[in-house]
Amino acid sequence: MKNLIVMMVFAVVIASCANEKKTVKEMNPFFETYSAPYGVPPFDKIQNKHYLPAFQEGIIQHNKDIDQIVNNTAAPDFANTIEAMDRSGDLMGRVSYVFFNVKEANTNDSIDKIADEVAPLLSQHGDAVNMNEKLFARVQAIEKQKDQLNLNREQSRLLEETYKRFVRGGANLAADKKEEFKKINTDLSLLELKFGNNMLAETNNFKLVVDKKEDLAGLPESVIAAAADEAKANKMDGKWVFTLQKPSWIPFLTYSEKRDLREKLYKAMYNRSNNNNELDNKVVINKIVNLRLQKANLLGFESWAAYVLDDCMAKTSKNVYDLIQKVWEPGLKRAKEEANDIQAMIVKEGGKFKMASWDWFYYSEKVRKAKYDLDEEQVRPYFELKNVRDGAFAVANKLYGLTFKQLQNMPLYHPECQVFEVKDRDSSYVGILYMDFFPRASKKGGAWMNNYRDQYQFTGEADVRPVVSTTFNFSKPTGDKPALLNFDEVETLFHEFGHSLHGLLSRCHYKTLSGTAVSRDFVELPSQVMEHWAVEPEVLKMFAKHYKTGEVIPQALVDKIIKAGKFNQGFITTEFLAAAILDMDYHTITKTGDIDVEKFEKTSMEKAGLIPEIIPRYRSTYFNHAFPGGYSSGYYSYIWAAVLDADAFEAFLEKGNIFDQGVATAFRKNVLERGGTEEAMKLYVNFRGKTPGIEPLLRKRGLN
Repeated sequence: MKNLIVMMVFAVVIASCANEKKTVKEMNPFFETYSAPYGVPPFDKIQNKHYLPAFQEGIIQHNKDIDQIVNNTAAPDFANTIEAMDRSGDLMGRVSYVFFNVKEANTNDSIDKIADEVAPLLSQHGDAVNMNEKLFARVQAIEKQKDQLNLNREQSRLLEETYKRFVRGGANLAADKKEEFKKINTDLSLLELKFGNNMLAETNNFKLVVDKKEDLAGLPESVIAAAADEAKANKMDGKWVFTLQKPSWIPFLTYSEKRDLREKLYKAMYNRSNNNNELDNKVVINKIVNLRLQKANLLGFESWAAYVLDDCMAKTSKNVYDLIQKVWEPGLKRAKEEANDIQAMIVKEGGKFKMASWDWFYYSEKVRKAKYDLDEEQVRPYFELKNVRDGAFAVANKLYGLTFKQLQNMPLYHPECQVFEVKDRDSSYVGILYMDFFPRASKKGGAWMNNYRDQYQFTGEADVRPVVSTTFNFSKPTGDKPALLNFDEVETLFHEFGHSLHGLLSRCHYKTLSGTAVSRDFVELPSQVMEHWAVEPEVLKMFAKHYKTGEVIPQALVDKIIKAGKFNQGFITTEFLAAAILDMDYHTITKTGDIDVEKFEKTSMEKAGLIPEIIPRYRSTYFNHAFPGGYSSGYYSYIWAAVLDADAFEAFLEKGNIFDQGVATAFRKNVLERGGTEEAMKLYVNFRGKTPGIEPLLRKRGLN
């Protein structure tokens, strides 16, 4: 009788669990087709509790997709294997896009905890797919007969990329090496999360609190107002708070007359996660660098850089270092001249000290004002955020015929987001663009573009249009003033908007190849080329209007901006390249071992010849691009793409019209629409008719 009761209770529990699971499944927004307008994610319905079950179910469903491919009794062919793989994993893709985008833009402790649990699950699942011997056997069989399959260019490229993904994912490793490979991937996934979480916490933890009005000397009214708002948000009414968010620390360093406070804030910025506490990243860096090297060695590469670059335009670390050196030498020469100008300004003002890195922003602004009669605060009133945004939209309209309509009552992951419907010149639907402008404690620093849905169009099926997101950290509105940008922020908006066009205008058949799915040293071309329009007088007059009077920016001020365009390019080029060198130096290591991070960085910079007045744009312990980010052995990509973008814009200048429709159409058809459907250089040559030269870049920066 007792056993019967136990069995009955057990049966009830099982039924209850099944019903509960069914209820949770039915209530989880990821388990049904998105019903929100335009098929965007239903952010208003998604709760943190939905993520983990959706990831778990996504893995189960993806495994079923893979099993169907593997167990197909028909001989492997492109459709039943390669294309079927591109179609697979729909649920896992949807939840991944939402979760990891939201984690970057609006995280919390719950999301961070889920990420810690999900990262190893996804790593292990990815390895299981890449090392599925039966699946790889089917891919191999197709790859061997590719010349007889009569595939078109895009199909050939998808086959090539799929086969390469398996090989680079460990499919050819011996059984014991596969287990080692899997463990490395799992460990790396957790370490990369830890690096980013540490850095975000360190960024949020520091606050420079000013309680004496005299310590605000030199700061513009807008900067003071923003600091007062930050103080109120931190319940410090009557004080002023400066943070390690760029819209806070850069203006402070640029204008504050208090050298001791500039030093304090700057050192806090460049010592993030380097304070020998629980948020220190030096040990994390050690582990990441060594594990990456071990992974590369398992795959037959001598270094992590060799492994990464084998799949990029650059191909080898020698090619990367060669390009860096071509720009480094003139950049460093100019930076030394700029440092001399700054030291002269210090002496002129009665300073009896040798300049340090925390002096550069402050005194270079004084030099710029003296040389060009241009103060950043003169131009800021003309760069109201909404106008700049609309200016970028107007450029896209003149180049490609696109229109942008703001949508109301759309699901948002944060109330500050804006959403736009994008249409083509023939009024056909292009896609959806999310824009998120302001810093917050829950958002990582910097600016970026991501997708919530890829574009793709399988043969004979509807064209699935993309949902794209751009995220920024711009200065917030203060008091009765709207958000006013400095010119660097204007260029940043155009930059990320360029990425969004790459995603929005995609016209590819396969998810794997669409939009921004290109090599890292090519993906920055569409973004960086957009920056050229931001400084063109014709474009400035389209959007640069005084936020109070509506007055179009005066020609005299435009002339000053253009004349000052090459100012400080030695510093800008050198601090960037210093970080690129640091990234490459870490990842060209060929022997595992303990790394003294501070000593390694010092040696790297001394070898390069970096002057002490400049530090790398990103020092090791907060170098998000190189460690948790997707740019390890790839931070050089921005300068590689800068060669491409300067040469690409030259095509418009050669026509004497920055909106030349022939050139714009060629760029759209051969670059923006094509995703990764061909080798990057082939795409570029199809557009330009030739390979790029470095001269336009040096000329643009005034380094030739």
